[in-house]
Amino acid sequence: MIVVIGATGTVGREVVTQLVGTGAAVTAVTRDPGQAQMPRGTVVVGADPSVPSIPAETWDGVEAVLLSSRAVTASAPEILSAAADHGARRVVVISASTVEYPAGEPRFIAGFRALEAAAEASGLTWTSLRCADFDANTLAWAPQLRGGDAVRGAYGKAATSPVHERDIAAVAVRTLTEHGHDGRRYVLTGPQSLTQHDKVHILGEAIGRTLSFLELAPEQVRAAMTAQGLPEEVPARLLGSLADYARTPGPTTGTVEDLLNRPALDFAAWAAEHADSFPSRR
Repeated sequence: MIVVIGATGTVGREVVTQLVGTGAAVTAVTRDPGQAQMPRGTVVVGADPSVPSIPAETWDGVEAVLLSSRAVTASAPEILSAAADHGARRVVVISASTVEYPAGEPRFIAGFRALEAAAEASGLTWTSLRCADFDANTLAWAPQLRGGDAVRGAYGKAATSPVHERDIAAVAVRTLTEHGHDGRRYVLTGPQSLTQHDKVHILGEAIGRTLSFLELAPEQVRAAMTAQGLPEEVPARLLGSLADYARTPGPTTGTVEDLLNRPALDFAAWAAEHADSFPSRR
């Protein structure tokens, strides 16, 4: 049985879906089990992963654990200790490429390093998946596009190789269920480096609209995000990394293709799959 911590997140949900599709027994840990909407056959456990209070029965028959939420950084040592005590042998951590290719504020990189360190100190065999920014982060643009044809933001020339959540999940499934990945730190990216201008253009093609990126000063973006009630951490994470990627593009690796024996999914594929999440016209 595989326990997925952070099961309703962008990656965690996809991991659960793919694991169930292989016939694996899966327990999904989520704060709100009533709204989880997990695939049939999934055992859903209600618990807050940010504190080490996961019910003991969660671990019955556990073989492997996926930590796919930043919320578990502080509680990870206790969570993994409980998993090990109940017979778990393996842990896979969803981390960030910034651990290896620094970008953004050091405090956020430190959080991912701490999560990886907890896995490495747990006594379990471990694998870290150091991911580039997610294609799915683009969903944050949807509210803007309901009112116009421009995405407003800072650092339009910032370039990364965003990765599809389905590819991250497919790698996670392999590392959770196969041998040969112990002690590995995989940097997972999409196949192509794209600026924000590039992504807006590709998204526009997918939804049948001519879109543009409107450059704003970083402080304008920060003020707008905090005015929406977002915590300070959100614009700090976003703007800090974009500022660095505007100077030096993020990494592009072939690791997804190497591990999955097929090309990594590109941003155009993600945009086409998620076109219904964006307004096709004003």
